[in-house]
Amino acid sequence: MRDKVFNNALSEHIWNTRYRFIDGDTVRDHTLSDTWRRVAGALAGVEPNARSGWEERFRSALEEFRFIPGGRILAGAGTGRRITLFNCFVMGRLEDSIDSIFEHLREGALTMQQGGGVGYDFSTLRPAGSEAHATGRIASGPVSFMHVWDAMCGTVLSTGARRGAMMATLRCDHPDVEDFIVAKQDHHVLRRFNLSVQVSDAFMQAVDADASWSLVFPDHALGETRCGDRETVMRHWPGEAGPVACRVLRRVAARDLWAKIMRATYDFAEPGVLFVDQINRQNNLWYREDISASNPCGEIPLPPYGACNLGSINLAHCVKSAFTAQAKLDLDMVTTTVRTAVRMLDNAIDASRFPLPRQAEEARGSRRIGLGLTGLADALIMLGLRYDSAAARETAAQAMRAICHAAYRASADLAREKGAFPYFDRAPYLEGAFIRALPDDIRDAIAGHGIRNSHLTAIAPTGTISLLADNISSGVEPVFDFRHSRRLLDVDGSYLVFDVEDHAHALWRRDHPHGGVLPPAFVSALNVAPSDHLAMQAALQPFVDSAISKTVNVPEDYPFDEFQELYGSAYRQGLKGCTTFRPNPVTGEILSTGTSGQGGAQTSHCCDIEREDG
Repeated sequence: MRDKVFNNALSEHIWNTRYRFIDGDTVRDHTLSDTWRRVAGALAGVEPNARSGWEERFRSALEEFRFIPGGRILAGAGTGRRITLFNCFVMGRLEDSIDSIFEHLREGALTMQQGGGVGYDFSTLRPAGSEAHATGRIASGPVSFMHVWDAMCGTVLSTGARRGAMMATLRCDHPDVEDFIVAKQDHHVLRRFNLSVQVSDAFMQAVDADASWSLVFPDHALGETRCGDRETVMRHWPGEAGPVACRVLRRVAARDLWAKIMRATYDFAEPGVLFVDQINRQNNLWYREDISASNPCGEIPLPPYGACNLGSINLAHCVKSAFTAQAKLDLDMVTTTVRTAVRMLDNAIDASRFPLPRQAEEARGSRRIGLGLTGLADALIMLGLRYDSAAARETAAQAMRAICHAAYRASADLAREKGAFPYFDRAPYLEGAFIRALPDDIRDAIAGHGIRNSHLTAIAPTGTISLLADNISSGVEPVFDFRHSRRLLDVDGSYLVFDVEDHAHALWRRDHPHGGVLPPAFVSALNVAPSDHLAMQAALQPFVDSAISKTVNVPEDYPFDEFQELYGSAYRQGLKGCTTFRPNPVTGEILSTGTSGQGGAQTSHCCDIEREDG
């Protein structure tokens, strides 16, 4: 019998295949309400006092999708299964030895087996063609080992409705960066990876100055290998305590290398770009962490063995008097929901299992959480605001500001009640760039009692949980289209095609049964200029202490020079990364417009919900 809370077959399919608890032949979640009770009970179960009261508050936040936890929490909390409630992991730093590489491969397999998406920085592996001084063999380079990870991921997660998700990053000054840039241009290889180049301030300055750029590797790691001219430069390198002497293996024109990155992204939608220095400058734990990788969708930059769990405030549920002149975003509802959501995500840290002891240590030491928003575009439509307008960006910024400040206040209150996160060091924490920008009352509370969670905000893609919540717009993205078809993986490995209608569009049609012209606020992703996509991301970044998963949709005929300028603009606006998508022969389209008869192009883009980790 169909659960009456579902308004469409796709939402029910998502619940059935991803989040409904069925224990062998025994159905545990008969309805979505049973799922809410299971999750709320599990998260309240770690409370030392008043568990029934907290369970009721948690369940109330989940009902009607006001707060939607990340998929691992929905799927795993209260099941007793040996799976993690965390969406996002960055794995340990790779040492340049076969023993280390295959030990990390094993750790990645264990993490993905329990449901976590993983990120790796491959920059520590010696470049192809250099001699491994321990054996005398010639190194094959980091890209070759990525194929090993790709095969492992496909084997470990070869069945079910969810595919494995991995992120690979490489420094812009690694000698193999050009091979990395083109690694996915053969559509048969590395399909389980998203790729991002770590772009430094120094590189962007070299591009701007039309200077040469040195491709290097730590001299001590190369030993007596005969490669390069033995000239060295001082560079910060992952895993090193400070700047180290790096041997120059060759030089390229910075603008030529940048153009290769841009051309690959323009033609093949990868690699993305991580502005790694901005990530580290804005890191609340700048005094103890060096970040060079992120989770698969880019919204959580993490240190080695770092982990984070996610959740989203549903802004579409917080609009009052939708489609009228009196429409408004209920920020009181937002902040009330945030306070409950922070406690739920904090409790998930204690309720979760972890694939590896190092991950548990890191998660419990920092108590990172990633609270964001979803349903933004639908909320704007219901408020009568075009996604690409200045008024929409201001409203979105107000919402994210409210989420951020409410989350920090809630976490400071939790620290007074339960204690600060173990890695908290008051003086340097308060000196962090993001913390310095918070209101005085929050900084005063942190100074007085500490804070429970090192980081609190991130904006995930939320593709799957947004489909569950009656197909609200996902994350920070505009609505793709108001009616389209979506092809999803079923548990048996086959594909099902669903006709999909956007949540705001369905609400408007309900109120206008005789049809009519859609109001101007109904603007879809492909009708938003790329610069306006980027402007929305920039409007929210000041209130996000982690990062934002955002895809800038680019028309197929968009000029290449303007495309390059998007990335320059992203850097100048202080974003932590940039991902674009232009239709192309390898990845096809993200979705397809129209009806199910048109099908849906299969894609391995980072926003493909079969591979997202949120």
